[in-house]
Amino acid sequence: MRNRIVISEFMDQAAVDWLGERFSVHYQPDLHERRDALIELLADADALIVRNRTRVDADLLQRQTRLKAVGRLGVGLENIDLDVCHSQGLAVIPAIGANAAAVAEYVVCCAMQLLRPAYCSSPEVASGAWPRDRLATGREIGGKVLGIVGLGSVGRITANLAQAMGMRVIAYDPTLDGANPAWSTVKRIDELDDVFRDADVVSLHVPLTANTRNLADARRLGLMRQGGILINVARGGVVDEAALARALSSGQLGGAALDVYDQEPLPPDSVFAGVPNLILTPHIAGVTAESNVRVSFFIAQHIADRIHQIQNEEK
Repeated sequence: MRNRIVISEFMDQAAVDWLGERFSVHYQPDLHERRDALIELLADADALIVRNRTRVDADLLQRQTRLKAVGRLGVGLENIDLDVCHSQGLAVIPAIGANAAAVAEYVVCCAMQLLRPAYCSSPEVASGAWPRDRLATGREIGGKVLGIVGLGSVGRITANLAQAMGMRVIAYDPTLDGANPAWSTVKRIDELDDVFRDADVVSLHVPLTANTRNLADARRLGLMRQGGILINVARGGVVDEAALARALSSGQLGGAALDVYDQEPLPPDSVFAGVPNLILTPHIAGVTAESNVRVSFFIAQHIADRIHQIQNEEK
């Protein structure tokens, strides 16, 4: 089999096997750590599949001569130089929507935990403590207002789940016109500040761009209701992390959940050390056993289709 697919990060094994039945596949989940070896392999490859730790740039692609596509096991493209890929005629294929349900569940689950901290009391209770009075002030998710910033595939599923839990949903997304069917079940907000001002829980679902960097800055965090909750499953850099740490430490905000950071992994002396009412996870909101299968097969199928398309065009 001539067509070689190089996979430089973790992919569901069943999807790897599916590709292996059709193409020559080189799969090393830690290949992204050996850049020279990856450059060598790409000199004779038809497709590359990555997650978010492989930097796909001009240096990586310096020797490729046959590459047709780059598959991204996820949706963020910050690690892929799109201009370089397009200049070389490479299709960049993200797994749009394949992990949306997993991210949406993460958002609602974190909102429930932060509104009602009793869910995290197991260590205290197991050790003989009885913090009943302190934890009796937890809040119900039903009746709260969820503010969604970015009503794409993840934002829409998040809205559906939140509504099923009894939340009212408002959203801001200037990329969607008023006739878009996404607005049929949520209240459209025209000013971003009003989302921060009117929501009990604000959930961010936007890419990192020049316009969205530090979107949740000290001023907007200051607009949030006393005890408000912030959740970021979008991209690091969308939140001013130092400002968020201050808002949590002062008690202005009731909690925050972050799955993405400006620097990943966080440094040992990060601004979040010792900050209360905070859930920090290592960029796994969209990663579950089920979503990994969906994402992997989505990319496997689309990479296979792209290779076959190019072959047919060359005949």
